[in-house]
Amino acid sequence: MISVQPHDDLQTIFDRAAPGEVIRLAPGEYRVKSVIFTDGLTLVGAGADATRIVWDDYAQKIHADGKEYNTFRTWTLAVCADNVTMRDLAVVNDALHPETKGQEVALTVYGDNFAMEHCRLTSTQDTLFLGPLPRDLIERYDGFLPDHLRRDKACRQRFTDCLIEGTVDFIFGCGEALFEDCEIRSLYDVRGHGYAAAPAHALEQTEGFRFQNCRFTAEGTVADGSIYLARPWRDYGLCVFENCAYGPHISPLGFDKWNDTERDKTARFYESPSRPGRVPWARSF
Repeated sequence: MISVQPHDDLQTIFDRAAPGEVIRLAPGEYRVKSVIFTDGLTLVGAGADATRIVWDDYAQKIHADGKEYNTFRTWTLAVCADNVTMRDLAVVNDALHPETKGQEVALTVYGDNFAMEHCRLTSTQDTLFLGPLPRDLIERYDGFLPDHLRRDKACRQRFTDCLIEGTVDFIFGCGEALFEDCEIRSLYDVRGHGYAAAPAHALEQTEGFRFQNCRFTAEGTVADGSIYLARPWRDYGLCVFENCAYGPHISPLGFDKWNDTERDKTARFYESPSRPGRVPWARSF
């Protein structure tokens, strides 16, 4: 086991840790941008309100290479390894003001068999990215994103008893992810509306984002009916909502087709029990 204090170099610790190592993070704020490449690591904090990994990159910020960061380089923490587990900590992007700064990712997961328990993920637009990327973006970002953020691989993720909060598309990607007993909290956005999930799964994927026994809540300033549960980031995006509880901020329509697209014809959005007033292309099971 490795014990870590807030003043320690977290990236060096991740790089030197052996596969299967347990890393215990003491209470405090770890203001660092870091990436995990080692399989099998377990990160354990002192509680989601006590141990916080924080950074503040945003999409329109200029990178050292002279280009904008783009959504997929803004993460605070990127997990690019398999069989990683995280417990009792928070991952935060505190850049704020996405209406002028663009997307601000807190956690990127580009690994298989990832598990997160009793944690908190906080940002605004695009809080949690669940890899892989859609295939068109894997091709588009060749030479821009490093290979470990462009792999076309199966990525399964599980979130248990976590709080995930944001404004627009704040759970997005192509990962096959289970959210069980989580709180999905919408934060206020000056643009006046928001979307919780933005799936982009390929047609051959039979598992997408599954929200099971989750609570969809909001800050008090979020207007009733102003938030959609999901909109398809690509054709065939797959979301399942099972036995979830919704606050009044959730639109009776439930889902949005994504601007002027025709993705309502291909999106795979399921809900049980079904709710009256949902868009006609929502499915029940």
